[in-house]
Amino acid sequence: MNNCNTFSTVPVPERAILVGVCPTGQTMERTEEYLAELAFLLDTAGGVCLKQVIQKLERPDTRTYVGSGKLEELKEYKQALEADFFVFDDELSPAQLRNLERELECRILDRTTLILDIFAKRARTSTARTQVELAQLQYMLPRLTRLWTHLERQRGGIGMRGPGETQIETDRRLIKEKIGLLREQLEKIDRQKTLQRKNRESLVRVALVGYTNVGKSTLMNLLSKSDVLAENKLFATLDTTVRKVVVDNLPFLLTDTVGFIRKLPTQLVESFKSTLDEVVEADLLLHVVDISHPDHEEQIAAVNRTLEEIGAHEKPVIMVYNKIDSLAGDADREDGERSVFVSAVKKTNIDALRQRLYDEVARIHAVRYPYNNFLY
Repeated sequence: MNNCNTFSTVPVPERAILVGVCPTGQTMERTEEYLAELAFLLDTAGGVCLKQVIQKLERPDTRTYVGSGKLEELKEYKQALEADFFVFDDELSPAQLRNLERELECRILDRTTLILDIFAKRARTSTARTQVELAQLQYMLPRLTRLWTHLERQRGGIGMRGPGETQIETDRRLIKEKIGLLREQLEKIDRQKTLQRKNRESLVRVALVGYTNVGKSTLMNLLSKSDVLAENKLFATLDTTVRKVVVDNLPFLLTDTVGFIRKLPTQLVESFKSTLDEVVEADLLLHVVDISHPDHEEQIAAVNRTLEEIGAHEKPVIMVYNKIDSLAGDADREDGERSVFVSAVKKTNIDALRQRLYDEVARIHAVRYPYNNFLY
């Protein structure tokens, strides 16, 4: 009889408890939607959600994000559920991170950390990796002191303050130097991309924008007959993809860009400037919306806020309401002057979208090149 033990090589998913605050002026339903999205982010990162905890407060506690009573509950949940870490649904301050780690005695992540982790996991090209690394270092810089709290637990504060502070200052200097180098690299990349865009000025440029996981890449594949990665995960696409598309002998350039999300970390907006410039310099935006999502109106608002932040909010837009196959009575929906209802998966109404694209691109082309009558 063989008594030898066998061990699985499959990694065990890390288990987390999600924590959110419902502040004054925000409904509990909206807070629950935010936590549901946080759970999807956790799943995309490879983790498992054990429990979701919400506390109603006037505003998040400046010291520990939640109140003292809720903090005691979190300690009990951690022990009972054997959680590996907590994820909080807002960007935590350095003081909040430090206090929560000390009180809960485990790893603490916030929404920004989770998004940055997914971006690091998804980055495939050197440009995307450089952009993500810059965002991570910018986030880490003001939070360096919490990385040294383990020294206090091991040996106490007396006698360790000098060396600890010296190491922190050394790390801070090295990170600032690294940030400077990464910014130089991205400025070089930005100059190269600007030159590439100038070389493409003879064609009208159309950019796909929208909330993450609404089906932009699937539409890109349909319209351009290409093979861009498309899967049911948040931020499946980080790298800008540009394809030449021809509709009825009228060529134009179609760009797939990184998806937006509520509470998008400011570090990512800055780091992905060269990618978002594809949106800023586009002639026409296709704003793709998951019409089947219960909170699609808030997602539209989040995308519009980001477009305004990068200076692209006044561009002509065609609203593309995707995933009508997931709705009852989708056949009763009628396209408007600035909107089209489609299903990228079922390829429903794609011809109508192509016609709307043709009309808009032809109009832009006629204004820009009044003496060119599309003789291709």
